[in-house]
Amino acid sequence: MHLNFSAPCLFGLESLVAQELREMGAEDVSAENGRVFFSGDEAILARANICSRFSERILLVLGRFTAHTFEDLFQGVKKLPLENWIGEYDEFPVKGYSLKSDLHSVSDCQAIIKKAAVERLKTVYHKDWFEETGARCRLDFSILKNEVCICIDTTGVPLHKRGYRPAANDAPMRETLAAALCALSHLRPYHTLYDPMCGSGTVLIEGAMLALHIAPGVRRHFAAERFAWLPAEIWETERERARAAKREAPEFTAYGSDIDREALKIARENALRAGVSEYIVLEHGDVCRFKPKTERGTLVTNPPYGERLQDPHAAARLIQEMGKVFERRHGFSYSIISPEAEFETLFGRKADKRRKLYNGMIPCQLYMYFK
Repeated sequence: MHLNFSAPCLFGLESLVAQELREMGAEDVSAENGRVFFSGDEAILARANICSRFSERILLVLGRFTAHTFEDLFQGVKKLPLENWIGEYDEFPVKGYSLKSDLHSVSDCQAIIKKAAVERLKTVYHKDWFEETGARCRLDFSILKNEVCICIDTTGVPLHKRGYRPAANDAPMRETLAAALCALSHLRPYHTLYDPMCGSGTVLIEGAMLALHIAPGVRRHFAAERFAWLPAEIWETERERARAAKREAPEFTAYGSDIDREALKIARENALRAGVSEYIVLEHGDVCRFKPKTERGTLVTNPPYGERLQDPHAAARLIQEMGKVFERRHGFSYSIISPEAEFETLFGRKADKRRKLYNGMIPCQLYMYFK
C-alpha cells in the first residue's frame, strides 16, 4: 500500500530529518518549515517511528485542500475516506494549529473537523453515536496560508520521549535536539564525546546511541500498533531490522561532568535505562576547570542561559569562562547551543560555523568551533 506521510520536527532540523528518511528508503522526500513530507509503504511507517532520531511524530496524510471558510473545511474533511483508517469503535480526537489563515480559531476548526468526521463515519457505519473505546486514531490538522493538511497520528507519545528519561533536572533538552547537535557536530563511532555541563545526560546518551546506531524507538510502543488495518508483524520485523543494525564502537567514550550531583545521579540512571552506561563516564566538576582526557575530542554542550534560568548576568560570565577553557586544540571541536546574541563577543572568538536552531520555542544558534 502506497501511503503519504508528514514528519513534524523542531525548526532547523528539517534537512536532518529528510536525510535520515531517505536513508530509511522513504520516497518523495520534501522539506518545509518544521516538517518533512515523504511516502512509502506500511514498513516505512513502522521504520520511521522506530528509527527516526530527529522527528517529533510520524503522521499519515489523509488529504490536503484549500479552505477559506468553515464550510470549505467541513466539506473538505467530509470527502476524505476516513473509514479506511478509523474503525467503527476507534477513538478519533482532533488536534492541530492554524497560521496565517482565514480560519484562525483553532478550537472552532477542531469542532468543525470533528463534526465532519462524525458525519462521514455515520454514513459508512450506519450509526448516530460513536463510543470511541477502541484504538486511538488522533486526527491532526494544520492550516497554513489557507492550505489544510489532515493527518492521523501514528506515533502517540512524541518521538522525543525515548523512554529512558522519566526524570530530569531543570530545563532539560529534548532528546531529538540533543541527537541533532551530535549529528551536526559530525560525531563518529571512533570519537570521544565531551559534555562538561551534562545535566541529566541527554547529549551523552543521544551521542552514544548515534555512535552505536541504536534505534531510539526500538524499546517503546506506538499508537499505530493498535490500528486494525496495519499488519502486526510489520512492527516486529522492523524492530528486528533495527536491532540488527546496531554496531560495535569499542573506541567510543562519552565523558560528562556537572556541578549538580543530583543531576549526575539522574544521568547515571538514564544511561543505564538507555543501555549505554558502559560507554559513559560521569564525574562531578565545574566547567570552568574543564580539562580534556584525550588529545582529540568532540565537545557538545547546552549551557544554562538567561531565558532558561532567569539569570542573564551569570550566563554571560559563564560564556566568558568557556571561552578561556575551550582552547583551540588540534583534533578538538566545540559545539555550543545558545540564545545569547553576543555569544561570540563574550566567548572571545568568532565561530567557524553557525546554525540557527530552536530549543523548544527559544531561538538559538549552534556555535561550532573546529579550526
